[in-house]
Amino acid sequence: MIEGGIKIVETAGYKPQEHIDHFKQHGIKVIHKCTAVRHALSAERMGADAISIDGFECAGHPGEDDIPGLILIPAAARKVSVPMLASGGFADGAGLVAALALGADGVNMGTRFCVTQEAPIDEAFKRQMVENDERMTNLIFRTLHNTARVMKNAVSDEVVEIERKGGAKFEDVQHLVAGVRGRKAMADGDTDGGIWSAGMVQGLINDIPTVKELIDGIVSDAESIIHGRLDRMTV
Repeated sequence: MIEGGIKIVETAGYKPQEHIDHFKQHGIKVIHKCTAVRHALSAERMGADAISIDGFECAGHPGEDDIPGLILIPAAARKVSVPMLASGGFADGAGLVAALALGADGVNMGTRFCVTQEAPIDEAFKRQMVENDERMTNLIFRTLHNTARVMKNAVSDEVVEIERKGGAKFEDVQHLVAGVRGRKAMADGDTDGGIWSAGMVQGLINDIPTVKELIDGIVSDAESIIHGRLDRMTV
């Protein structure tokens, strides 16, 4: 990343100090992704330039506290002094306005950007996410204390069932969640062939725009809400 001239990097995980120090030595801004206020404050002390605070709604790893964005974002905003992005569950102008009202400086989107024309994934996956609603995710690795929110499909349903029986070890589900299997499923356009991350925000996605169309639409809708509905409510 340093050699490639990347100017902004998002880190995640436990104690990113060595990475933050290394990146900042080369003039790179660091955004650290957190799922808890205490982790955000720790990253701030380590020198992170900004925080991405990830609510329980998010795709991927939401942490083990299960705090949704409606609580986590303002809780973090009250204590974090560096710029903060709200993550998990954002897809439109209404979400952006809500995040700003809760104290964030902007939003961070993952699943929504996957469902754009430029996203380098098979069209079958994009169409599936458009068809899915907010219930179409599974939480796997709960019993392993490494929770991950993924698309609900035949494979993730099987992982959940194995864990539900109790006493499951990673080796019991490894053949189902292996990255090689997921990559093959993605390449084949097989939405039931493996595991991939997706958030509850699927329920707010109903089209496959270009990235420009998506961003322009979010900004336009946010401005309409702020200068329309919200203004009328203050009269």
